[in-house]
Amino acid sequence: MKKLIFFALGLALFAFSCNSSKKAGADKATTYNPATDTLRLPQEKHLRNVRQMTFGGDNAEAYWSFDSKSLSFQATNEKWGASCDQIFTMDIEGGTHGGQKPQQISSGVGKTTCSYFMPGNKSVLFASTHGEDSGHGCPHAPRSVDGKYVWAIHQEYDIYVADLNGKILKQLTNAPGYDAEATVSPDGKKIVFTSTRSGDLELWTMNIDGSDQRQVTTGLGYDGGAFFSPDSKKLVFRASRRKTEEEQKVYKDLLARGLVQPTALEIFTCNVDGSDLRQITNVGKANWAPYMHPSGKKILFCSNHHSQSGRQFNVFSINIDGTGLEQVTFDTAFDSFPMFSPNGKYLAFASNRNNGGTRDTNIFLAEWVD
Repeated sequence: MKKLIFFALGLALFAFSCNSSKKAGADKATTYNPATDTLRLPQEKHLRNVRQMTFGGDNAEAYWSFDSKSLSFQATNEKWGASCDQIFTMDIEGGTHGGQKPQQISSGVGKTTCSYFMPGNKSVLFASTHGEDSGHGCPHAPRSVDGKYVWAIHQEYDIYVADLNGKILKQLTNAPGYDAEATVSPDGKKIVFTSTRSGDLELWTMNIDGSDQRQVTTGLGYDGGAFFSPDSKKLVFRASRRKTEEEQKVYKDLLARGLVQPTALEIFTCNVDGSDLRQITNVGKANWAPYMHPSGKKILFCSNHHSQSGRQFNVFSINIDGTGLEQVTFDTAFDSFPMFSPNGKYLAFASNRNNGGTRDTNIFLAEWVD
């Protein structure tokens, strides 16, 4: 989920506390001291004043409020009573205060994914299985089937909007099958999401109130994890395109079982109506979690194409024409879900860095340097 809890791929394959002259949410320029920027790796020239926002558990997919002051995110953390992914929010000034449980948005029933602030910053969009969860438990999610690494595509997922106290305000989807991976356009008018309602994992859009649901993509394969461009006119997303008959058969057979194999993905863009579809990366392995630079001229994404074992994931940058591939983060295990704040000053991302040798994935915040 945007999404699909992609950080679990890195964790399944292998196993911040930084002083800054002022808080990351402030507007004045900071006085930078590299000696205190201990969570930034030396090669990470586009990051500075890196701060750790969560401390323990599996935390990922941290997405910004429209005012650049808060993050919504999903977490599995037994200490917070979240035995599978639930949705939380936190203020960027304080993070989770060294491990304290932040404000929970989801009910704790079933499993959730892919939260995103709605316009006005008073409510949050997310997908949940709670509407069809009679046992109040976490749905079964196999990691391996027939020797293949897989994700579960939970047919129970629908998309909801809740206020910041967790009260469900509206259900936006109710079609049979998987509806999840929803994000909101910067102009606050549209939502893009992934659905199986037409028989394949395709991108769909709808108005901010859930009306006028339209299919965007049609190619056989998994289209998901979509975000809008800064001008709200284009989409950037990950996709698999199975070319041989055998690959297509395997894909269809797994999908019929509610599963997908996420090990061969590339980054694509298209207009919001699906026109001008373009493949941006062609580097092999798993490329996902794309997000556009505020200029609209570059895309940040996560990839393991540089790793011989496929176990190391880092953030890369590429021009929208497919040129200028550049590595952004250099962690030895896992960095992903790069998300620019609406004001363009900060980058939120998930990482295994500074986890004390555990498998914890935490959320980090950095000032962005072009």
